[in-house]
Amino acid sequence: MLDDVHAHSGAVYLQAPDEPVLEMAVKAGLPRAFTAPWERVGLSAPLPVAQALRELRLIWVNGEEQMAARFPRIAVVLPYPFALAALPVATPGTVYGAIYVTWPGSRPPELAEWELERLTAACERLAWRLERVDAGNLPLGPDPGRLTTRRTALAGGTAGSAEAARMAARLPHGLCALDLHGSISYMNPAAAEMLGVPAGALIGSPLWAAVPWLNDPMYEDRYRAALISGQVTSFVALRPPGDWLSFRLYPGSDGLSVRIARARPLAGTGHTAGMPARGTARLVTISHLLNLATALTETVGVQDVVKLVADQIAPAVGCKALVILGSHGGRLHVLGHRGYPDEYVIERWHGVPLSEQIPGTHVLTTGVPAFFDSWQQLERLYPKRQGTQDGMASWAFLPLIASGRPVGTCVLAYAEPHPFPADERAVLTSLCGLIAQALERALLYDAKQQLAQGLQAALLPHSLPSLPGIEAAARYLPATLGMEIGGDFYDLVPTGVRAAAVLGDVQGHNVTAAGLMGQIRTAVRAYTTVGQPPAAVMRSTNRLLIDLGVELFASCVYLRLDPGPGRVVMARAGHPPPLLRRPDGQVRVLDLAGGPLLGIEAEASYPTSEFALPPGSVLALYTDGLIESPGVDIEDALAELGELLALYGDEPLEALADQLVRDTATAVERPDDVALLLLRAVRPV
Repeated sequence: MLDDVHAHSGAVYLQAPDEPVLEMAVKAGLPRAFTAPWERVGLSAPLPVAQALRELRLIWVNGEEQMAARFPRIAVVLPYPFALAALPVATPGTVYGAIYVTWPGSRPPELAEWELERLTAACERLAWRLERVDAGNLPLGPDPGRLTTRRTALAGGTAGSAEAARMAARLPHGLCALDLHGSISYMNPAAAEMLGVPAGALIGSPLWAAVPWLNDPMYEDRYRAALISGQVTSFVALRPPGDWLSFRLYPGSDGLSVRIARARPLAGTGHTAGMPARGTARLVTISHLLNLATALTETVGVQDVVKLVADQIAPAVGCKALVILGSHGGRLHVLGHRGYPDEYVIERWHGVPLSEQIPGTHVLTTGVPAFFDSWQQLERLYPKRQGTQDGMASWAFLPLIASGRPVGTCVLAYAEPHPFPADERAVLTSLCGLIAQALERALLYDAKQQLAQGLQAALLPHSLPSLPGIEAAARYLPATLGMEIGGDFYDLVPTGVRAAAVLGDVQGHNVTAAGLMGQIRTAVRAYTTVGQPPAAVMRSTNRLLIDLGVELFASCVYLRLDPGPGRVVMARAGHPPPLLRRPDGQVRVLDLAGGPLLGIEAEASYPTSEFALPPGSVLALYTDGLIESPGVDIEDALAELGELLALYGDEPLEALADQLVRDTATAVERPDDVALLLLRAVRPV
């Protein structure tokens, strides 16, 4: 197949029998190291072979920019100019897998009709052969892989080969041959002398591994670029202490020829002609890009994404400043920025209509990147652009596209004139594909957090009422797991000279639990307002919960406060017992009679208990999230809470509330939400 269409590499994937995975069965033309990341591919993966199989059609990618835009995972690892075609391998009744083939980047941008016909015919032949194998229940095993697809005969046969070696030995230029793995298979004396290593020590080893001062990922990357793109590449390297050597790599179907010559660095520059600047070298280093990709998967909120881009990606690409833009309500929004000393430069973008003809909006709406080498080029293309110069010299406006839609624009600004060659544009575009996926997740996370916090704030009291004879303070802490929203609630309801205090916990940490919590809190307030006694309030709320049919339970403690005589009537429904700190500092656990959880038994009764609340006493009502912790006995946790209440009970109530929740508030992971309501009896003025 490769010979028929003059391609230089390819692979056959077969569908795994019991899982949605494609497995590479045969590969040819490239070392395994190049294809290792894709030896097993999920059927849903955004990769050409998987898409070809899913859609049962040809997938054609005609170069590095298209690869970066459509398949950033491949472009990040192989940011080189090459074309790729992927086709399904299937009969009318069965889908077996898919194939891909690649060509050097110098080929025509479109797939010719004769190429498509030969590829399709080859896939059909392979599918029918697989069907016969399947029908005969014959085993299929992976092919070890072939690196050479074609060999070119040397004129003159063996004698000609010997004469060619003698001719190369006489030349003053350094010449060596690399196989497809990058290992040296031949080297003339001039090359060994220039490298300063005996030829015998070099044969069979990769050039960058055998020569210590060539042990830089940038030099290996030039070999990869030549092999995959099929184009001549070059670099200049410094042989210590001061000799500069030029390396020029000529790729072929069975390896590379390398010409080594002496060179001099250009005067007044920090790097040499043909050798990328250090910023560019970092930009195309595969391991560095993969590290960045891994870091992006760990971001949570939008500001995490902005910080990562600023701290790691911006230094890698050498830009001075950056801006992450999004959209909301048809207008541009600045999600974050770094590196601009003047805030006004950024503020003028915020709120600009998406219909405005400026680079940020155009890239966001079209999904097409824009690169500007100079201010003059930017002004020429966008003469009506808002604002003044921002102090930068070059810009890259990159679309952030996730799930097939633009979610923002990443603006990279350079303080010095910065050209954008094709390979750098491809890498930047690929990086922004990864940034876009992280940004999409972050936007969803932030939206979820805002929804959760807004809903929780709407369902809980905005403030506690002032009551004669009673001081009150409350705290609520959401769980750190799940949606950070839960069913814990508290309320304080004035009823003339009396008041009612309630605190409860609905099962779950989600929107359903929060919604039910709001209904219970409203019901308790309504039953209290119409004058029901504590036991009746519990019974009515229990019947309401059962009638709602939500199959969730709730615990609750309800207190009727009578500050005048200093008496409290309590009803409990499966809730942890309150703590009472007497004026003398002694703490009592009010483990008095109560009933079952709300929502379990329709005819449940809730007995009440009465106790004294003299001035100076403090009542602590709490949910189990305050005292429950993995590996800690509940009795020990309750005793510790009582000790804190005894120790700090004379402090102002707000300070006491902070003290009681401090350990919980600083916990890295809080599996349950926490509600706390403190009540202190005081003498009425």
